Amino acid sequence: MRLVRTLLIWPGLALAIVVPLTFAATSRYLAWRDPVYIAAGFAGIVALCLALVQPLLAGGWLPGLYLLRGRRVHRSMGVVLVAAVVVHVAGLWLTSPPDIVDALLLRSPTPFSLWGVGAMWALFAAALLAALRHRLSPRAWRIGHKSLVSIVVLGGVVHAMLIEGTMEATSKAVLCGLAIAATVAAVATPWLRARRRALGKE
Repeated sequence: MRLVRTLLIWPGLALAIVVPLTFAATSRYLAWRDPVYIAAGFAGIVALCLALVQPLLAGGWLPGLYLLRGRRVHRSMGVVLVAAVVVHVAGLWLTSPPDIVDALLLRSPTPFSLWGVGAMWALFAAALLAALRHRLSPRAWRIGHKSLVSIVVLGGVVHAMLIEGTMEATSKAVLCGLAIAATVAAVATPWLRARRRALGKE
């Protein structure tokens, strides 16, 4: 059973990430883009891929990684995710400062910018909360972290889906759907387990 799980999860995760990256790397839109813009775009795609990986790590659902080790990798990948978003925004700033200023000031006419900015600030807040974790109660940490990362994933998914660019539509939709499903599962599973334990004691 464990072997079957490994054979299903790791190749499935690899396909979910590699396929949209491959389509983006071969997109015809890249021919008209400068290197900085391309780097910024791919940093955003990497961030979207990590939105799928992170809840799987947090839930201990990747075979070969014990729960404790998975959570350590989860923290490391959180740093990579923040870095990817910073590169994404910084690269777009270098290519078009007025657009980024409008987005940050929430006056951009493009809805995808507003969703992206909301996800970005939620991500930074989640990172700050992680840095202050030992000063918070376990309950406050869980509620705060789960709420913020849910906003990050939802905002990031809507941001990506509204953009018509280098990512191929179907593979992007699959990646976004999996990220949403994994996040919902990671958020809901501990609550469901606690609920079952409580019902079992009654």
